[in-house]
Amino acid sequence: MTRKIIPVLMSGGAGTRLWPLSRAARPKQFHRLGGEHTLIQDTALRLTGEAFSAPVVICAESQADLARAQLAEVGLTPAAIITEPAPRNTAPASAAVAAYGAQIDPDALMVLLHADNLVADVAALHAAIEAGRAAAEAGEIVLLGLKPTGPSTAYGYIQATGQGAVRKVASFVEKPDLATAERFVADPDYSWNGGMFLFKAGVFVEQTRRLAPEVARAAEAAVAGARRTGDVIALSPAFLEAPSIAIDVAVMEKTDRASVVEADIGWADVGNWSALWELSPKSPSGDALEGEVVAVDTRNCLARTDGPVVVLAGVEDIVVVVENGVVLV
Repeated sequence: MTRKIIPVLMSGGAGTRLWPLSRAARPKQFHRLGGEHTLIQDTALRLTGEAFSAPVVICAESQADLARAQLAEVGLTPAAIITEPAPRNTAPASAAVAAYGAQIDPDALMVLLHADNLVADVAALHAAIEAGRAAAEAGEIVLLGLKPTGPSTAYGYIQATGQGAVRKVASFVEKPDLATAERFVADPDYSWNGGMFLFKAGVFVEQTRRLAPEVARAAEAAVAGARRTGDVIALSPAFLEAPSIAIDVAVMEKTDRASVVEADIGWADVGNWSALWELSPKSPSGDALEGEVVAVDTRNCLARTDGPVVVLAGVEDIVVVVENGVVLV
């Protein structure tokens, strides 16, 4: 029988570049950004089917009820909601999730995806995960290498080596300059690093213990001392003893277990208002409008409002956002 994969929704991001829509109490993953569902709902829904078990969410303590309610709206019940006493970046969060999984089954397969990204091709995502399954079961930490759509300087890159569907990672390059990014995009050995991982829980725990012992100690102690209430696993304050460090720096750049599988999935980060404008449906004049917005003689604007009428007249290339009593221009 094929082992089911545990989807993990990493929901710790604050999305500050989408202020005032995205705020600490309700960051961007809990908003509908042009689609039928919120970003966390879409992320959970794309990890359903015979290959997957119920999702696990890791988020702030204050967002557990919101995460549960939003998943319930689309008919999903999380296996667990792991809550952080405070954010400590992706390495401690990933280590805590892996420690939780290893308690259940060290051989449990887990796939980690950020809850605030867009994926246009769900079938291609499933195919990439399946392509990486055998390597993950053999002890590799498999990254989904995202096919670049252009020479972006906003993302890190993964360099692959070898042949086959799953290749070993040769190096990581963090946010290169434009000339370097243009060279990477023209080279099939390079892909974007979107922070998506597939691994056995026990393997990730072991690698974190070896390569980032301070992270491992704090994360495992936080899981061991967690307060459990219903589906909520509230990590103990020991979690705060972990250094605030990214998973790439703490583990992936050091491990000899890193592999990558290409994932041409139509991925988008939706990291700022410009990115949202690019992804949104537009009028013939290039305006992306949502809510009660009147646009006269405008071009290439983004405007959205949660209530008050917004009127744009004779302007171009501007953003206007009205959200919960705050106006951003």
